[in-house]
Amino acid sequence: MFIEKSLLLASIPTQVLPKLTDVVNLLLKEGARVYAVGGIVRDILLKLPVHDLDIEVHGISAEKLEELLSRFGTVHYDGKSFGVFRLHELPVDWSLPRRDSSGRKPVVEVDPSMDIATALKRRDLTMNAMAIDFSTGQLIDPYGGFDDLKNKVLATPDPAFFIQDPLRFYRVMQFIARFEMQPNAELNQVCATMNIEHISAERIHAEFDKLFMLSARPSLGIRWLKDIGRLSEVLPEIAALVGVPQEPSWHPEGDVFEHSMQACDAAVSRPVTDKKLLLYAALCHDLGKVTTTKKIDGRWRSFNHEAAGAEPAKKVCSRLTGNKKMIELVTVLVRHHMAPGQFVAQKATAKAYKKLAHILAPDLNLFFLAQLAYADKSGRNPEKNYPLQTALPQIDEFIEHAQTYGVLYEPEKPLVTGRDLMPLGFSGPALGRALERAYTYQIEHHNSTHETVLRYVQRMVK
Repeated sequence: MFIEKSLLLASIPTQVLPKLTDVVNLLLKEGARVYAVGGIVRDILLKLPVHDLDIEVHGISAEKLEELLSRFGTVHYDGKSFGVFRLHELPVDWSLPRRDSSGRKPVVEVDPSMDIATALKRRDLTMNAMAIDFSTGQLIDPYGGFDDLKNKVLATPDPAFFIQDPLRFYRVMQFIARFEMQPNAELNQVCATMNIEHISAERIHAEFDKLFMLSARPSLGIRWLKDIGRLSEVLPEIAALVGVPQEPSWHPEGDVFEHSMQACDAAVSRPVTDKKLLLYAALCHDLGKVTTTKKIDGRWRSFNHEAAGAEPAKKVCSRLTGNKKMIELVTVLVRHHMAPGQFVAQKATAKAYKKLAHILAPDLNLFFLAQLAYADKSGRNPEKNYPLQTALPQIDEFIEHAQTYGVLYEPEKPLVTGRDLMPLGFSGPALGRALERAYTYQIEHHNSTHETVLRYVQRMVK
């Protein structure tokens, strides 16, 4: 099979193309064999935007490659001992073929004479073990990656090599969700039994980022962890949701795990700027049901599960990210995720909306909380696996009320400021306390004005 050179070049970002073409042409002129490898080939075949620009150069030494690249600018070493070079301002990895010894700290041997099929065998998955010859456009596919892509199958060219890097386990997890592909039986068996210790938290966080931010259905990766028996090892708090019952009249989809997976997928399409925060909150919102679910008068109830879920939410998020601020905001969302539905059902007053908007500020708002409620209520599809796509008038009503009260996107601004209170003798901590009481009075009295709040403070002074 041949890939038109125009298609190969059209897939490369336009700002990169002219310089990259010049470099490749020089390498070919000097007798090198030049291949696009890995993700770029996969994405071209899937007709996706290309992000990974990996080019492998055969037939010349590391010294020669460095000398040729240096004609186009400063050469950086992403790993000189690994045969990987970069040109300044050109986001391309230029690598030489290599072989690795086994073990956690493999010895790397660069071998420019290696044939391309042998070089591709060291890659994690068959869909990443393809190359395109820059000189001819030929697709080189010694391990059936093209057919695996078409059939949505994840497979590895070499199971013995695959297990040498535990990060590949997490790559399979996020590829399952990103490309909606399933591992074959051999790869499932390998992943079910391989050692996944000794990976830095940062590298795991990076794979979870790809799972959540590049997938239409991130739950697929988490469901896979459960299917191969490793969810309790990777995300024990999520594993604890499996089998936790819910009242069928409210949750016909099944247990809390199924609900959480559907809610997580539903969150992907919600209109928020911080998608990752919403996805993490959707994943964690019902963790409190593990300890609070009880059968009362013949019905499953989970009273105060939102408060009980804050602590396990911290633990889950610490496994997904090192961002302490995000972990804190997820716990706030978990504590309040029931509010939109409760407010509408209980016909909450303006005071309640304004108070909650103040609690969420400055990093969150009622609109964001409503999007979590949308995801929550969409995760109730009895057909399993996919969230509901139906309208949710209750949450729409919550948004309308918040809009009417002027607090959908930010809390109500204080009517009285420190400048107003200092002439009354307030200063220091006493001024702060007075401002807090003034604001509390303001939001508790829906039609407050500057004058009414100031009179309240004056009465307080007397």
